[in-house]
Amino acid sequence: MLSFVMPSHVGHWGGVLFLVGLGAGFVDSIAGGGGLISLPALLWTGLPPGLALGTNKAQSSVGTSLAVWRYHQANLIDWDKLKLVIPLTFLSALLGAEVVTHLSNETLRHLLPWVLLLVALYAIFNPQLGTETRVARLQSKTFGIIFGCLLGFYDGFFGPGTGAFWTLALVTLAGYALPQAVATTKVVNLASNLGSLLLFICRGQVILPALMMMAGQLIGAELGTRMVILHGAKFVRYVFIAVVLAMIVPLVFK
Repeated sequence: MLSFVMPSHVGHWGGVLFLVGLGAGFVDSIAGGGGLISLPALLWTGLPPGLALGTNKAQSSVGTSLAVWRYHQANLIDWDKLKLVIPLTFLSALLGAEVVTHLSNETLRHLLPWVLLLVALYAIFNPQLGTETRVARLQSKTFGIIFGCLLGFYDGFFGPGTGAFWTLALVTLAGYALPQAVATTKVVNLASNLGSLLLFICRGQVILPALMMMAGQLIGAELGTRMVILHGAKFVRYVFIAVVLAMIVPLVFK
């Protein structure tokens, strides 16, 4: 069940968690990867890993929801193309979160930095990546089935880099320009967040995070979405590459 009692040792870090939420919301609304900021902070307050994972999903869903709304207002989301991928992502993330409670994710932990490095290098050496809409290489239905199942399960099971993988797939295979890809990524991220969050709630692995952290998420998401809407593909590309490279370092050390 969801606990509304914040442990006292966590509540003492309200100001820090606000800043963490702000930074995570800003980064996540542009290029994903906010969890690599917020999750270590929750662990730092002394929360057990299971509670930190579940609580991180809860607080990040707040910022992601705002990002989705802002991108919707800017007409960057084609909802007709997402009718299949949203429920598939939700259910796959629910399954992934269930599986991770029984299996070790050490193999993914060792493999992920190298996969992310390839993603970053691909973006670096393709300067026109996502600058304009292109012809899709996969039909919308086929794309939704494949990536809704694969990346939805991955986000529920492990998570880091999910936003980067979605954005790259949407640009290279679905033909999206970067701003539209980022906006769509937040929609499917929200679906997988809610799917895995449902499982964590049922397992009692979520406490209501500090309201200050949620407030930071909202402000960060608002700032990030404005930057994407105002500055477009070139800005998103720079942030995307920087975030993907930044994600590699902590994963290597872990």
